[in-house]
Amino acid sequence: MDRRTFLMHSAAYAASAAIVPSRVLGAQGPSGRINVGFIGTGRQAFGSNLPQMLAVPGVQVVTVCDTDRWRMAEAQKFVNEFYAKRDGKSSYNGCTQTADFRDVIHHKDVDALMISVPDHWHTTMGTMAAKAKKNFALEKPLSLSVQQGRALADVVKASGVVARTDSEFRSVRKQNHAVELIRNGHIGKLQRIEITFPSDPTPVVDAPDMPVPSELDYQMWLGPAPVVPYTEKRVHDRQQTKMRPNWMRLNTYAQGMISNWGAHYFDMVQWANRSEDSGPVEVEGHGEFPNALWDTMINFKVTYRYANDLEMTCEQTPTSIPSITYHGSEAWLKIENYPGVMTSSKPELVTLEPEKGEENFSQNLWDKNDFIAAIREHRPTMIPIETGHRDISISQIGLIACQTGEKLHWNPETELFVNSNRANSLLAAPIARGEWAHV
Repeated sequence: MDRRTFLMHSAAYAASAAIVPSRVLGAQGPSGRINVGFIGTGRQAFGSNLPQMLAVPGVQVVTVCDTDRWRMAEAQKFVNEFYAKRDGKSSYNGCTQTADFRDVIHHKDVDALMISVPDHWHTTMGTMAAKAKKNFALEKPLSLSVQQGRALADVVKASGVVARTDSEFRSVRKQNHAVELIRNGHIGKLQRIEITFPSDPTPVVDAPDMPVPSELDYQMWLGPAPVVPYTEKRVHDRQQTKMRPNWMRLNTYAQGMISNWGAHYFDMVQWANRSEDSGPVEVEGHGEFPNALWDTMINFKVTYRYANDLEMTCEQTPTSIPSITYHGSEAWLKIENYPGVMTSSKPELVTLEPEKGEENFSQNLWDKNDFIAAIREHRPTMIPIETGHRDISISQIGLIACQTGEKLHWNPETELFVNSNRANSLLAAPIARGEWAHV
């Protein structure tokens, strides 16, 4: 998408978002402008987070930050052009840029942070934001290990800041409508859930060492991760913000589709099953681990069981597409693709809206609106960090089951496997290096 098309898209989004429930501005109405700093200006920022945040009333994006100076400059230009166009001015220069995320976190005029960086940076930046008493929205998946996620959830709770797991599925009507129908009893007892994840590209086996691009601070990009030579297939393709970044396919920086899509779908499962503060008690699975540069797990199938006898399977094949199917004692619901097409063994459920007294999610705020409303209203967000941690833990224990080849028993209260030292050894947080080791 070129800048002109992108600006038109964002202006249209802003217009569509101009009429929102009054509670988006808080029970007492506007309480002053909320200044937002963006840390990370890659594909997710340009494709979703920037246009959405710019559309929220009473919000001003005041600074952008990235280790890639080209992307940072593009984001700054986009924000300034957006405000100039919105306000009918020939130019606007109020959005600044900085290459060091710590400057954004500690900026006295920044009230809230939108953190859209590679996954291996999530818990470090989230922890620093919480300790600095800055409200923040953090891209999913929140962490690369159960212990890492638990530490982040605990520090956020202790800090008292408003923090949000940045996933939009609870705001997508097809997705929340299915959960609404389930929680209101329209498919009977929830018995089984089947999830399919989209396929990944063929793994890149190897890539040559390359000179670091002049626009990239590669050492800062690596951050807490081990120092390794630069190659484009490890980071992101240069001077574009549309392609899926390469780092998402390396275990050092991400965990593949089981976490990337699992963060969305497992949140729906936890919500539908009313188990948001808990999780499954049993897991087993298998998958392929490429002996390649791109080494995240592919072609997997994982089966989970909950204490209430709910069974869930998640599967990825070379031809699979995103879908979730809920099987109840009286009916099934399926949502295929994104944002989704719903079908059901009871076709009338597809258009059934809640009656008075039933749970109703049709007015759920969009994710950025929810974040800002939570700040104004001093309330938890729709997906607090604790909830997001519980969601991604499901991905992580599934990955461990595939790594060990064992049928594992999980205690969601202690967040430990029962009688498996090998599996428990894999719950540990990745080792940070240098100045990031003690964050």
